Amino acid sequence: MPEPRPTVAVVGASGIVGREAVQILEERGVPRENLRLYGSTRSAGRRVRYGEAEIEIRHVDTIGNDHHDFALLCADADVAHTIRTALHDMDTVLIDNSSAYRMDPSVPLVVPEINGNLLTTTTRLIANPNCSTIMMLAAIEPLRRALGVNGITATTYQAVSGAGAAGLEELIDQTAAVTAGESRTPTVFPVSCGWNVFEHESARDPETGFSGEESKMVAESRRIWNDPGLNVLPTCVRVPVERAHAQSLNVDLDEPTTVGDVRALLEDAPWVRVWPEGRLLTPRDAAGHDEVFVGRVRMDPASDGRRVLLWVCCDQVRKGAALNAVQIMEEMLETASC
Repeated sequence: MPEPRPTVAVVGASGIVGREAVQILEERGVPRENLRLYGSTRSAGRRVRYGEAEIEIRHVDTIGNDHHDFALLCADADVAHTIRTALHDMDTVLIDNSSAYRMDPSVPLVVPEINGNLLTTTTRLIANPNCSTIMMLAAIEPLRRALGVNGITATTYQAVSGAGAAGLEELIDQTAAVTAGESRTPTVFPVSCGWNVFEHESARDPETGFSGEESKMVAESRRIWNDPGLNVLPTCVRVPVERAHAQSLNVDLDEPTTVGDVRALLEDAPWVRVWPEGRLLTPRDAAGHDEVFVGRVRMDPASDGRRVLLWVCCDQVRKGAALNAVQIMEEMLETASC
């Protein structure tokens, strides 16, 4: 991480994304004395391992008592609004993982590999996109730059950890129950996630029929690519996987291409890992890694080389949330040092 090292606050430090952010900051070499952790009443007072020492989680209400160069908000939209108000008069850059500001036209919605140019030395609030949007667009970005993209049909296979630690706990509990021939009422998901697949649980729009998760992918993709007419048709599905999402993508291109050229374009992107042909790519392969994994590159034979099919796996807790936020911070530090 570039010098000077910033002071960083992580809000929601005990949650699944917050814990991941803390781990990434440790990997990046942020000194313990430059890091402060915050959480709710339930989390305040807990101690989090950081290197050879520990850091105590402070109550989020005290965040205004100290100066922070950056605050990574790994909590819900209500908390994001509260933190913005609390730090309004402080020169802190807020990077928000919630949905609070994603569709605010005054707030940049950023995936650094795609539109990091939106970040300036005066930017003070940045929104992190939805995890499904991040992995989809990051996988396709090399094709968009070289060939143009006019439409995407996506089916997602989303891990239960996308619903937080409670979702993961419910998968373990429900799987044990189903295996034992028992029935337990789910509390996180509308139906049992044990040995089961179901449409994403977010509420449906009564006019479009799209779920909230699907609507986010449409609206956020158009914002990030600055393409209001982009045709995005997602179907989001929850699957009994602990960590890392998968997506089946059909991408309509402006220019014709070949499988070989597509693989070459993807291999040239440092944030993409192209999976070897003939090997099965699974979410487990992507879990714990920074890259977006792409396999099964195929062409629709009836498209004259203008429709490519991709199988994508990505750690949605890492690149889909915590890592993307840290990369935004690093991009801003790089901008400031130029």
